Amino acid sequence: MFETLSRRLGAAFSELRGKGRLTEADVDEALRNVRLALLEADVNVAVVKSLLGRVRERAVGAEVTKSLTPGQQVVKIVHEELVRTLGGATAPLVRPAAPPLVVLVVGLQGSGKTTTAAKLAHHLRGEGRRPLLVAADLRRPAAIEQLETLGARIDVPVFSDRKAKAPKLVKQALKHARSAGHGAVVVDTAGRLQIDDDLMTELAAIRKIADPDEVLLVVDAMTGQEAVNVAEGFLETADLTGLVLTKLDGDARGGAAISAREVTGKPIKFVGVGEGIDDLEVFHPDRMASRILGMGDVLTLIEKAERAYDEEEALRAAEKLREATFDLEDFLEQLQRLRKMGPLQQLVGMLPGAGAALGDVDIDERRLARVEAIIRSMTREERRNPKLIDGSRKRRIAAGSGTRPQDVNALLKQFAEAQKMMKALAGGRNPIPGLALPGMGRSRRKR
Repeated sequence: MFETLSRRLGAAFSELRGKGRLTEADVDEALRNVRLALLEADVNVAVVKSLLGRVRERAVGAEVTKSLTPGQQVVKIVHEELVRTLGGATAPLVRPAAPPLVVLVVGLQGSGKTTTAAKLAHHLRGEGRRPLLVAADLRRPAAIEQLETLGARIDVPVFSDRKAKAPKLVKQALKHARSAGHGAVVVDTAGRLQIDDDLMTELAAIRKIADPDEVLLVVDAMTGQEAVNVAEGFLETADLTGLVLTKLDGDARGGAAISAREVTGKPIKFVGVGEGIDDLEVFHPDRMASRILGMGDVLTLIEKAERAYDEEEALRAAEKLREATFDLEDFLEQLQRLRKMGPLQQLVGMLPGAGAALGDVDIDERRLARVEAIIRSMTREERRNPKLIDGSRKRRIAAGSGTRPQDVNALLKQFAEAQKMMKALAGGRNPIPGLALPGMGRSRRKR
C-alpha cells in the first residue's frame, strides 16, 4: 500500500542526505515535496499540515544545523513525527480485572468485519486465552454460516441463536462464556452499507448489555479518507476504544492509515495485511513509520519467521545445509513455510533499503507456485535423489504439474548448482572462483 509513497518520500530526502550543510530553503523544498507526496497518498489535509509544521519547527532548529549529518537528522525528525502521528506507542488490548475479555467488533458491511473477528479470535487463541466467537450479526444473510466456517477452521467455538434478538443473544453468550471458562469473547455485530439509526440503536443496546472491555471499529483502508469519515460516524454512539485497518496489503494510497489516529483520537490496534487467518498484525507505529520511509521492518519479519518456523525443524534444516544433505523434499518444506509467512513482495519490503534497491521490480508469486507444483509431482524417491529423473520422468512430472519438461529441467539444474555450492561451503572451499569469502581460499587444505 505504501510503495508509491515510500518512493516519493525517498526521492524527497535523497538530495538532503548528500549535503554537508542545510539552509532553510533546502528544508522548505524538501518539505514541499513531502507535502505533495502525502496529499497524493490521500492523507488528511489537516494531518499533513500538523505533521509538517512540527517537522519544520525542529528541522530549522539547532538539532539539525549543529548536526554532522544534517540530511539524516531531518529524516530522523520526520520518522519521529510520523510515529507520533500514527499514535506514538503500541496500544495493546486491555487486560480486564477478571476474565473474560469482551471485545465488540463493529463496522460497515464489506470492511472485513466478520473475517477480522475470526482473525482476532485466532490471535487471542495464540495467546492462550481460549476465546469464544459470538455471531451477533443476525441481519446479513450467511453471516452466521461464515463465522461458523471460520470458527471451525481455527478451532474456536461459535455461539449463535438464529431466532434471538442480538442484545439477548449477547447476554446468553456472556453467561455461557463465564460458565465454560472462556478467557475472551469476540462479538461480531451487524453492519450496514451506511451508518443509520437502526444500526446505532442496536449497537448501543448490545454495548449496554455486554459492557465490553474493547470496542474495535473495522475500517477498510482501501476507501481512503472515507474510512476516517466512517470512524468519526461510529465514535459517539459506539464509544470506540480502537481501530482495525483492513486490506493494508492492497494497492490503495494508504492515507487512511496515516490519518486515522490523529483525526479520531483512537489508537490503531491491529492491521489486516492479507486474506489468511494469520494475516492480522498488532499495529506498531514505529515499525509502520519505518516501512513508510523505506527503512524496512526487521522486527515484524522476525516475528513472522518465528511463527512459521519451529525451532527444532529450523535447526535440523540448518544441519542438513551444513552437511550438504539438503534435498528437494526439504526444499519443498522450506518453500511452504516461506509462503506461509506472507506474500514475498511484502516480506522483501520489510528488509531495510529493499524498496530503493528493487525499485519497480515485481516479484512473481506464480513462479513459486510453479516450483511447488513441480516438486509435488515428483515421487518421494525422486525428491530425495533427483538423479533418478530421466526424460520420461520429466515428461510425467511436467504433465502432473501443468508445466513443460524444460521447466522441470531448469529447476533440477538450479537445484544441482545449489547443491554444489552447499558441498563447497560444507568442505570449506570457495564455491565461486575469484570471490574471496571469509574463511575460504587461504586455509584450503592440500589435496
